[in-house]
Amino acid sequence: MAEIKVPELAESITEGTIAKWLKQPGESVDKGEFIVELETDKVNVEVISEEAGVIQELLAAEGDTVEVGQVIAVVGEGSGAPAAQPAATAPKAEEASAAPAPQQAAAETTEHTSSDRTIASPAARKLAREKGIDLAAVSPVDPMGRVRAQDVAAHSSSPKAPAAPPAPAKAAAPVEDGRETRERMTRRRQTIAKRLLEVRQSTAMLTTFNEIDMTAVMELRSRKKDEFYDKNDVRLGFMSFFTKAVVAALKKYPYVNSEIDGDDIILKHYFDIGIAVSTEGGLVVPIVRDADRKNFAEIESTIGELAGKARDNKLTIADMSGGSFTITNGGVFGSLLSTPILNGTQVGILGMHTIQKRPIAVGDKVEIRPMMYVALSYDHRVIDGKDSVGFLKMVKELIENPEDLLLGS
Repeated sequence: MAEIKVPELAESITEGTIAKWLKQPGESVDKGEFIVELETDKVNVEVISEEAGVIQELLAAEGDTVEVGQVIAVVGEGSGAPAAQPAATAPKAEEASAAPAPQQAAAETTEHTSSDRTIASPAARKLAREKGIDLAAVSPVDPMGRVRAQDVAAHSSSPKAPAAPPAPAKAAAPVEDGRETRERMTRRRQTIAKRLLEVRQSTAMLTTFNEIDMTAVMELRSRKKDEFYDKNDVRLGFMSFFTKAVVAALKKYPYVNSEIDGDDIILKHYFDIGIAVSTEGGLVVPIVRDADRKNFAEIESTIGELAGKARDNKLTIADMSGGSFTITNGGVFGSLLSTPILNGTQVGILGMHTIQKRPIAVGDKVEIRPMMYVALSYDHRVIDGKDSVGFLKMVKELIENPEDLLLGS
């Protein structure tokens, strides 16, 4: 027998949530094969089996919170035939004495069928197995539909009804009554909500705005995009221009590239730029390390790789740890103007928005130009208005004169 435990995840992460079991009891598993996906505050982690064998028991259900070091499954020796499979063939007469007792057989069948789809605590599953109770027939008190040990106990002691109603089998989140639907936040969404609230409560956040004439950078990108792609096998987007502009502005205004630690200000002499990426599970911010040392192609390639990993839920803790400044682009969703919220302990975040043609004054004439509103949210405890306005103005000037970025990279 071998125990599958929740591995060490990261220094700041002590627990996770069972997102999905990739193996079920009775199924064979190879050494090093993934058997469960854990959802943590930052990323999803797939846990492997250290031994080859057969899954004997799952000690936590999907949706359960588990701690680092906790045993969540047991792997034992065996051929790997699914536990429910023998029921498909009737035993021979001479083998009847070796067949499991009816109550035991029912418990085994239940464990691998409807019970597997019921959200229940490990204690509830254990008690249900001992009593031969189908978890799908238990009516949970929890409004989210999770069956607990006391529900199983109450079910076993209650008078037997002619037939158990099938509805509780579908009582897993989301719960719907026709007028409303209640669903539990994912662990990541809970963490996002908690941290955003902490930022609003623990910082003196302000936002300053400006607008950028995107004409020059769009024309440059149009002229160079085919040549750029042929040479670097990656497309030239706007993010590399903004990343380069941000790095240049951070060098001129170093307090925007800092954080507060108690009564100290930590000035960072590196430029690890977080790029916010939207996923089905929420916003994540992977880091482009040492952006000041990367050229346009390297920045675009790194952003593309990180975005792909984010969409495939393959980001690691290392991909998102640290970061000295963040860029978020609400323009991809059509946002015209917004106030971005600071990311963690960082004191600055740049918000990009959709490009919209608007009439503006150019000299003494009015012209239609592609314009983008940009926003800098900053912690006023560290950054004064002069630096925040100067930082954003420098980003604007560099994007409006992109040749300066190319020459400086």
